[in-house]
Formats: sequence, structure tokens, C-alpha cells
Amino acid sequence: MIKNGHHATGSDQRDEAGSSKPGASACSPEKRKRVVRLWCDGCYDMVHYGHSNQLRQAKAMGDYLIAGVHTDAEISKHKGPPVFTQEERYKMVRAIKWVDEIVEGAPYVTTLETLDKYNCDFCVHGDDITLTVDGKDTYEEVKCAGRYRECKRTQGVSTTDVVGRMLLMTKAHHSNLDNPDYQQHADNFGKGPKGHSPWTGVSQFLQTSQKIIQFASGKEPQPGDTIIYVAGAFDLFHIGHVDFLEMVYKQAERPYVIVGLHFDQEVNRYKGKNYPIMNIHERTLSVLACRYVSEVVIGAPYAVGKDLLDHFKVDLVCHGKTEVFPDKDGSDPYAEPRKRGIFKTIDSGNNLTTDDIVQRIIENRLQFEARNQKKEAKEMAVIEAMKRREQQDQKCAQF
Repeated sequence: MIKNGHHATGSDQRDEAGSSKPGASACSPEKRKRVVRLWCDGCYDMVHYGHSNQLRQAKAMGDYLIAGVHTDAEISKHKGPPVFTQEERYKMVRAIKWVDEIVEGAPYVTTLETLDKYNCDFCVHGDDITLTVDGKDTYEEVKCAGRYRECKRTQGVSTTDVVGRMLLMTKAHHSNLDNPDYQQHADNFGKGPKGHSPWTGVSQFLQTSQKIIQFASGKEPQPGDTIIYVAGAFDLFHIGHVDFLEMVYKQAERPYVIVGLHFDQEVNRYKGKNYPIMNIHERTLSVLACRYVSEVVIGAPYAVGKDLLDHFKVDLVCHGKTEVFPDKDGSDPYAEPRKRGIFKTIDSGNNLTTDDIVQRIIENRLQFEARNQKKEAKEMAVIEAMKRREQQDQKCAQF
């Protein structure tokens, strides 16, 4: 098993389903610290660093994290059609390094029965609202039982925002606060009939060194590790990237995978159109959350040259089956690793690209706009109900 992007130790014994084996620890029950098991669930559609940050925060509250992922049918019933299929979403969540186990086809409403079935102490969710098709809080039962914990929602990103960027597809999404056209579109896209939900509204992501530290493994390569370097945009981090990185990881017995991320301007030079959809800071966190990645080079040079290879002591350089665009001067960016005989083309068996995902969104534009507006309308109704209840409680307290 791969745990948190690195090799499992002898104490990390799991069965084939990813569950803990009874008696796996060498310690006696008296000496062994009680394992706190946590439950997170969700759609995990268009998985982004906000989802990863929720799972990171949840894992910090205990020892063993189980992620329940809903089916396409359940999501369609309660929210509207998902962008990714359930099989794609299952694999994406499995690749997040803080997740120890996933449950496929988890129920949309979280019950005590589900927590007990998987021997979980409590469930963790972000400080937003998740509602059923009838407008009921999906966590009401576990909240009342005191088996609910809350973590902070990641500011500056939401599925609504990411979908909005793809529908708009202009360079303005890299500085959205300063662009009135983008802001108007984002407001229209995410606004319900009675106002703007504070949970799904668009805001700008602000990167901090602390956030990078929280996502990074902090582990240096060890003697005997094979240092593998890959580079690219890794924009809108998706299942195609995960399959590629998994194949890269399998190239060695003890891999240490370094991902070089190109700056936004460089990505736009070779990708054209209005790419990248996510800026360099967002892409950094998305890649760091992947269990197959050990380190990220932020703003890596496009040409994989002698200095980079020597500095990181790279043993192998990999690239996917996608086209290799020439450098600004027309040269091959992989000339040096080819010359050293350490370049390898990897076929992940997955041809999905960021372009393909954009097309999914554009082709179903009306469905996704309706889905998000419906979600925010329900959230606004809950907000109004909470305000009325608070006002009522204040009045009662006066008597």
C-alpha cells in the first residue's frame, strides 16, 4: 500500500480492500493507542485542492480516514448530473494521500448506521451546507448524536468557480477580482433567486507558505530511492494525470517522484487558447495532494537541462504520450535527458485531457448552470430559515 505518497512501513498492514488487519500492530492492546477512525463523504466531482484540504484537515483529527463517494444516480437525484463518472471519482479520491480507504456508492445522507458499519467514531465535513433534494441537512442525524466534526472550507475555490472558468474561458480567470466581465459572469453563474450563497460564491485564492507546508510531505529522497522527474502544466488536475503519475510511480521499486510545474505564462505559450484554467499556486496544491508525488518544483524551466538534472540527481525523466512542444527557440526540451539515456515515454492507457473536460462542461452548459443555481437557491432558503430561528431565539431570551 502507498501511504501519503511514500512507501508503506511494516506497521501499515492492510488487507486487499484497504481495511486495517486485526492485530497488525506489534504492540499489545494495553500499550497500543486507540485508533480514531474518521468518515468523510461527498460527491468529489471536479476534485480540486479544496476537496483535498478538507480531507487533510479531517485526517488531522484522527488516525484512519475513510472517504465515502456517492454514485452518479445519487448525485443526479439530489444535485444534478456530475461532470465525472463514479468510477473516475472513485479513482481520484483514492489518489489523495490523506485517504486510507474509500467506500464506493456511499449513501447521500450520512447516518449513524453508516458510521457504525465502518466502525467510525465521527464524520467530518466542511462549514458549508449539504442538502437533500427535499432541502434537509444530510448530516442532521449525526449532528444530533454528537458524532459530527467541522473543518474550514478552503476559501477561493469551489466547483462552481472552476466550472465557471471553463464556461467563460478567458485569461481573466487568473485575476478575476480585477475583471468586471469575469466577476459579472461568476455572480450570474452562482446566484440564486434571492441572493448569493456565502458557501459557493467566488473568491480569490491566496497562496501562503503555510498552506504549501501543510500539503507537502517534507521528506527528502533517501539512499536507494530512484529519483524520477516529470514536467508539465497539470492543469485542472484530473484522472488522466493520476493514471500517468501512478504509472510513473511504478517505474521503480523505491520511487521519489518530482513534478516540475510550469508558470502560467509558459503554459499559455505552448497550450494556447486561454490556458491554464488554474494558476500556478492552485496547480501546486493539487499536485502535492497526490499520493504518487514526493516533491514539486514551482515554476520549473521548460527545458529539462543539465543544471536541473544534476541538482536533483535525477535518475529517470518521464513524459506521457501527449505531444512534446518545442522550446521558444524550437529546440527539444528533453534533449539532455535523451542524450543521457534516461528519458522514457509512459503510456498510462488514459487519453483524457484538460481539453476533453472543458468540452464536457461546454456541451452540458445549461445542465451545470441549472444545477448550481438550484443548489444555491436551497442554501439561501436555509440561510433565511437560520436567520429567522436566530431572531426568534433572541426574542425568547428577552422574556
